[in-house]
Amino acid sequence: MTNLISRATNHYFPLRHHFPLISSSSFRPKKSPKRFITRTMSSSTKSSNQQQQCIFQLKIDPLTGNSEWIVVSEEEVKDEVFLSSTSYLDMLNDSPRNQAYRAAIDKTVTKPCHVLDIGAGTGLLSMMAARAMNSSCAASVDDTVGMVSACESYLPMIKLLRKVLHLNGMDNKICIVPKRSDEVKVGDCIARRADVLVSEILDSELLGEGLIPTLQHAHDELLVQNPRTVPHRAITYGQLVECEFLWKMHDLHNCEVKVSDGTHLAPVGLETIVGVKQRQYAMHCNSISNDIRLLSEPFKIFEFDFGKRPDSHGVTELCVNATSDGRVHALISWWVLQLDREGTIFYSTAPKWINSPFKDKELQIFRPSWCDHWKQCVWFFPGTGVSLIKDEQVHIEAAHDETSVSYSFKHHDYKANPGNCDADSKDCQLTFSPERIAIYGDRNWRSSILTTVKDALQGKDCSLCVVADDSIFLTILIASVSTNSQVISMFPGIQEKGFRYLQAVAGANCFSMDRVKVIGKKRCLTMDDTNQKKVDILVGEPFYYGNEGMLPWQNLRFWKERTMLDPVLSKDVLIMPCKGILKACAMSLPDLWRSRCTLKNIEGFEHSVVNTSLGACGDMSASKEGPCLPYFIWQCGEIKELSEVFTVLEFDFLKPISSCFGRKRVEFSKTGICHGFVLWIDWVLDRENSVVLSTGPDHRYWKQGVKLLSKPIAVGNLESCSDTNAHGDRRGWVEFEASFDASSGELSMSHSFQ
Repeated sequence: MTNLISRATNHYFPLRHHFPLISSSSFRPKKSPKRFITRTMSSSTKSSNQQQQCIFQLKIDPLTGNSEWIVVSEEEVKDEVFLSSTSYLDMLNDSPRNQAYRAAIDKTVTKPCHVLDIGAGTGLLSMMAARAMNSSCAASVDDTVGMVSACESYLPMIKLLRKVLHLNGMDNKICIVPKRSDEVKVGDCIARRADVLVSEILDSELLGEGLIPTLQHAHDELLVQNPRTVPHRAITYGQLVECEFLWKMHDLHNCEVKVSDGTHLAPVGLETIVGVKQRQYAMHCNSISNDIRLLSEPFKIFEFDFGKRPDSHGVTELCVNATSDGRVHALISWWVLQLDREGTIFYSTAPKWINSPFKDKELQIFRPSWCDHWKQCVWFFPGTGVSLIKDEQVHIEAAHDETSVSYSFKHHDYKANPGNCDADSKDCQLTFSPERIAIYGDRNWRSSILTTVKDALQGKDCSLCVVADDSIFLTILIASVSTNSQVISMFPGIQEKGFRYLQAVAGANCFSMDRVKVIGKKRCLTMDDTNQKKVDILVGEPFYYGNEGMLPWQNLRFWKERTMLDPVLSKDVLIMPCKGILKACAMSLPDLWRSRCTLKNIEGFEHSVVNTSLGACGDMSASKEGPCLPYFIWQCGEIKELSEVFTVLEFDFLKPISSCFGRKRVEFSKTGICHGFVLWIDWVLDRENSVVLSTGPDHRYWKQGVKLLSKPIAVGNLESCSDTNAHGDRRGWVEFEASFDASSGELSMSHSFQ
């Protein structure tokens, strides 16, 4: 029996000494956990010139949302607590990336020199540089002529870096600089300016990890004039597309116009009061290739030369020819790295429909088949988009600051801010994730909620209704459908801003704010809040602002809050949803598994020592299996269901929260290689079980939980299977168990194959 435990109680936030907006250093906002603090603090038990690094750990209760800070010393830091949810593992499993960097470093570091690696991570690039330098040196050359300085500020990664260097015999060849690069000084942290810079401080947008300020400081303080760099330059590209799926992820107002169900989250005159932030969103665009119509050829946007000090801001005017009639809903962008100065080694994050622009057979073009650490980016154009005619010239202004890129059409059909709100709009505007906007505009989802709420309110003229979560939809729906009901919205995430939002849209939805009350604070509702009246209806989607990227069972917070509200609930209270059902399916996930599998030899350097800390799967003992992580399964490359969807656990919200256990024996319905289990929650809205909202893989607006196996298993009942020999005997059944701990919110799972 294999024990699989998903712990969702501890999270960590990054904090710098002076709280900068971004870090121009080896600290990785996109790759590192978002809920920890690393600080250097003086220790009274050490000498005055000694310091120790501490972690401020933010401990969050997934069932209540309550949090507290705990100080953890360097000696107490457990690497696996911090690193398993980062993208380090996925990045190190990107073989094309590793090969491209090795080829470029071997070509660039051809003599003894000082190499600076910013954002060293496990030290892979530093070790490549040290090896290249050593292989280029004659035996008589003094080893002190060349050096590699590995700059890394993330404490748990520094501990791993030391282990990896020791494992590969590189302790004396690489100097670890345990600081942010903008804290490094020549003559203090490093002996002299560096001749060569190697780095990988790039995110899907290119700039989001602080590439520009990092390069600025490096050129000002740490590098020689005209240094050699790996990468040498980066070029961003874009393409205009028509895509209804992408349109639905940002234009709530016009989606509501099509639905016409009487509920207006973004009414006329307040079209932008609910929306997404104007920024680029990372997405696996290969997964929506069938939903896309290309309206232009790819075009170059920006070029960044790593060997020169970059500007903080830049603007470029683009003239793009429309290749087809259509309506531009979005701009999809990607980037290409030129890793060597000569221009022979390239790495591209382009979507699969883009052919390489390079035809020379002498060039080395590296493209990953699937990876999660670098995706494409999507920029949504407001409203219904821009209507184009084939061969029409489109003028686009692209601008970048230190951390992001933005776009604007210069077109007669384009309105940058359609339906502006009034002067106080900033106080009441709400921004959600694109997926949440799409959910609120989805006809089927709204119809299910609307039907259930109307049935619940039927015959109850003067009900007291409580919305337990951050659902603006339920609040508006109940207030407008039941003209005599009182509504109390908890709004634990959007809080007072939710109240101002309701004030702004009340008139358009025909309800009065004197019947609506917003608590907006993390406290339990009392009879004083209800004017001594018991609650008749308790509802939730469930949706908690800020929880979108977490595991599905984090929304069981609704069950905990229902329990805390028990003293104010009437005996015949109606609760919606009345039940949550934990569903699961055994799946083949080869691309995801390859990105999370154990590391061994990477371009000649042993990395097995990091597997446990990074939460790797494959060739690991049961006690060292990786965590359950949230993913959009439909964006995970190649996927295949190997079993029927089965129920693991049922959570009865009609009763106070309690621990529960479930077991299911499931036969594999298809032959293949099982890489793990995908889990999600279906919400049963009514007691008759007639209205169910699923958050499974077939519904693209929700993330699912994924538990990868320690080793892939060949499964199925057919007599022949080409994969059997590679993975052992085929298994026809799996017995799956799960238990939920009501006191901690932890979900434990185990399985055994038969």
